Amino acid sequence: MDLLNTLVDKGLRRELPTREEALAVLATSDDDLLDVVAAAGKVRRHWFGRRVKLNYLVNLKSGLCPEDCSYCSQRLGSKADILKYTWLKPDQASEAAAAGLAGGAKRVCLVASGRGPTDRDVDRVSETIKAIKEQNEGVEVCACLGLLSDGQAERLREAGADAYNHNLNTSEGTYGDITTTHTYADRVDTVQKAHAAGLSACSGLIAGMGESDEDLVDVVFSLRELDPDSVPVNFLIPFEGTPLAKEWNLTPQRCLRILAMVRFVCPDVEVRIAGGREVHLRTMQPLALHLANSIFLGDYLTSEGQAGKADLEMIADAGFEVEGADQVTLPEHRAEAAGGCGSVCGSHEGGDACGTATVPAAQEPRTDLVAVRRRGAGTDVAPNA
Repeated sequence: MDLLNTLVDKGLRRELPTREEALAVLATSDDDLLDVVAAAGKVRRHWFGRRVKLNYLVNLKSGLCPEDCSYCSQRLGSKADILKYTWLKPDQASEAAAAGLAGGAKRVCLVASGRGPTDRDVDRVSETIKAIKEQNEGVEVCACLGLLSDGQAERLREAGADAYNHNLNTSEGTYGDITTTHTYADRVDTVQKAHAAGLSACSGLIAGMGESDEDLVDVVFSLRELDPDSVPVNFLIPFEGTPLAKEWNLTPQRCLRILAMVRFVCPDVEVRIAGGREVHLRTMQPLALHLANSIFLGDYLTSEGQAGKADLEMIADAGFEVEGADQVTLPEHRAEAAGGCGSVCGSHEGGDACGTATVPAAQEPRTDLVAVRRRGAGTDVAPNA
């Protein structure tokens, strides 16, 4: 397929595809899916070999968020039956992180619900970062605390943070339909603050919220322009009790096409399969490893993932290897630009080349695959790692 040959050539040169080419990837048929995966896999292997980076989430503060993000189980007014607790103490957070690191993770992502941290919150998280780094030599720490005020990114960097995550989530044109308590520009500003402070920027998207192919391409092109080192691709987990509980729009095939499009647009960036992979990729998760070079190990913020042991077995069975703590994730040119951090942090069928495609028949919602987290941070039950 000429399209795929062109995209591979561009990916190996770090050249941006056209919007039409990106849309065409999303519009490919299921008959062409393995060809799409193979083509994007060439780009992935060129920049990252067969390494898979493992990341581990620690939810420092769960629930009761004042923001109204429609996709989030922790949102204002959420009726989702999730764990709710206030800030973990530094030693509690460090203990939670240790479970993921023992399972093979090299990056710990510290996440807290809320609009953004107060200065006291930054102090608290700084203590947590120091506690984790004192007890785990070589660990990388990413903070994800919401919108940053002036000077806060610098303080996190001074405390030892390596990266900061703040996702764009969806296109600028549809952002107001998803969230009203802050703006798309607010999110862009926080990513830029992280960059300016010398933190490795991590910013991604959520697919499956009812967006169009054009919206997906818009947000991925915006991410390319922001130039984060890491792009997490989340697939919406439709929690009961949230406004998007009925949005079951994804198939495993569409998820793979989305990941392939992200890889072609962001060829030399750490692409991470994030929340929702078990729910939507299901048994096709191993194929996604040919597109993404990074995953979260174990559980997510408020939902449970598959067993950490199963993740490790999947990686090995697919012919990949877990990236070691002594290995640099990013290609040399990006690692140098990142100040030595080197590693960061959270379908349509048929159609023509402009991305217009037919919508597949709706599938029965797999609500049985959405498991609310009841273990790990904030509980007395051992974590999944």
